[in-house]
Amino acid sequence: MSAKAVKSSKPGASKEPSAVTKLYLFAYNAGQVVGWSYILWQLVNYYLLQGPEFRAKVTLWEYTRLAVIIFQNAAFVEILNASFGLVKSNPVVTGFQVFSRMMVVVGVVMATPTGKVSPGLPIALLAWAITEIIRYGYYALNIVKVVPHFVVFLRYTTFIALYPIGVTGELLCFWWAQSYASENSVWSVVMPNKWNATFSYFGFLWIVMLGYIPIFPQLYLHMFAQRRKILGGGASGATQKKAN
Repeated sequence: MSAKAVKSSKPGASKEPSAVTKLYLFAYNAGQVVGWSYILWQLVNYYLLQGPEFRAKVTLWEYTRLAVIIFQNAAFVEILNASFGLVKSNPVVTGFQVFSRMMVVVGVVMATPTGKVSPGLPIALLAWAITEIIRYGYYALNIVKVVPHFVVFLRYTTFIALYPIGVTGELLCFWWAQSYASENSVWSVVMPNKWNATFSYFGFLWIVMLGYIPIFPQLYLHMFAQRRKILGGGASGATQKKAN
């Protein structure tokens, strides 16, 4: 859900990425670490440091909106990085991961008033923030080839809990949005019209939600396979391997 580590080179198969490419990837990943760290701080500040009077005046979405829109949608760059071979990742898998998050932000939370106040929003943001700080930090350190083993361990262990938690938050956002869409004809196209076509936003939300059933287990099991591959080699081997 990824700007993966710099594509590893093999003798006679591919060249070492240029200094410009490495600088670009490091800057992108480091920038995402800063952005998601700020979002995590916003969550802590909103729920733990501010009082109920503050939360009564400002919703969580109003407080975090700008940062979430910028840094979550910036993940689209990861699809381009994978497509152009700048990183060692599958563009299709990366696309599924990125678009699922972007759909929650743009197609659910921004699109409906109920999505903005869903109890799933803080759950998803917390899981996303922690995951992305670790993930992008790992990628940035991997580019400069200085990856402490504890960072590798966190990268391939925290997903076990955070991935299901994040998906739960995302689905709760979808559920709150579909309840609104079922009672209001929003973002839908009904017949007759000049395009002679129809589109149901309510139906689309349900299609995406049901799509989690076959897709989530595959992505989740893929991460377990990667965990066995990376951590199975021991501390010294783990710090040298690239993320897939």
